[in-house]
Amino acid sequence: MKKIQMVDLQGQFEGIKEQVNHSFGSVLESAAFINGPEVREFQKELEEYLGVKHVIPCANGTDALQICMMGLGLKPGDEVITADFTFAATVEVIALLGLTPVLVDVEENTFNIDPKAIEKAITPKTKAIVPVHLFGQCANMDVILELAEKHELFVIEDNAQAIGATHTFANGNKQKAGTIGDVAATSFFPSKNLGCYGDGGAIFTNDDDLAHTLRGIVNHGMYKRYHHDVVGVNSRLDSLQAAVLRAKLPRLDEYNGKRREAARSYSKAFADQPNIVVPETVNGCDGICDTCDCHVFHQYTLRILNEKRDKLVQHLNENGVPCGVYYPIPLHRQKAYRDSRYDEADFSITNRLVNEVISLPMHTELDDEQIEFITKLIIDFVNP
Repeated sequence: MKKIQMVDLQGQFEGIKEQVNHSFGSVLESAAFINGPEVREFQKELEEYLGVKHVIPCANGTDALQICMMGLGLKPGDEVITADFTFAATVEVIALLGLTPVLVDVEENTFNIDPKAIEKAITPKTKAIVPVHLFGQCANMDVILELAEKHELFVIEDNAQAIGATHTFANGNKQKAGTIGDVAATSFFPSKNLGCYGDGGAIFTNDDDLAHTLRGIVNHGMYKRYHHDVVGVNSRLDSLQAAVLRAKLPRLDEYNGKRREAARSYSKAFADQPNIVVPETVNGCDGICDTCDCHVFHQYTLRILNEKRDKLVQHLNENGVPCGVYYPIPLHRQKAYRDSRYDEADFSITNRLVNEVISLPMHTELDDEQIEFITKLIIDFVNP
């Protein structure tokens, strides 16, 4: 059995090596390292893939979130509601801009932000909701959009983990993750489903005026060289990273399909295990459905119910199986984001999840032998 990796970027590279090397050579020969043809072509290709009017490439996913909020004109003191159970970048940019982060609990079955908790947290100062499409599937966008319309709030999708996922609305309409709210941010960090070989990110929107503002912000506030019309930042996707993304984008659905196939194998192996809860998709198919594209499994995250999670992490590592705990500490307990307004009773789900979740190896190169080894190791350890 080949070595098990949390993410196998080397194996994935073998399938695109020739194209990437050729593209790198072209970029090096042209010396068009910033906003070159590769970036412009990638932008167009991603717009077509997503069915969105505007893709604005930028330097990384954290910048993308910050630029979204800058583009919407949010002001210091404005409240922004987001999930307590997620990576810190989401709340980090809210605080950096002098906005007021309002953290709320998540749903137990999907790990995504709880619309009931959102509604409870809305005040006259609330200006935006940031649903995080955690681990690879959309939050409940039907209800979130209804709340946003009712209270005149912006919806900023944090789509760093769900590119390629599809949200099916109650009326049967479908949209790609990241094209549903007013604006969305994504990351092309190497381990993402669509990842480059360094840092990269992008912003998506169907709003023409907002797109114009965002394009200025990412480039020092310039639309014409040395004319600074808005306060901006320096956040641009470089051409070498765009070349990698262009090689991967046509394969994204295939990559996501392989992740779903691995997820199905995991979930089938763990079926009927009383101490293991497998990921549940928004349509309730538990990741086993052959046709569902609502989940792209950026992470395959189990819940271990018999208080053996931490010992299981150690056991897996000792047996050559990498794993991750995403996330071990709720954001509301992080030193940087503590707030006297928070009541622990409002974070009952998050407080439980941080002690139960464990994410298993998940990537396009997993094979049956590896999955069988991993699942048997876990089942034998977790069962009494």
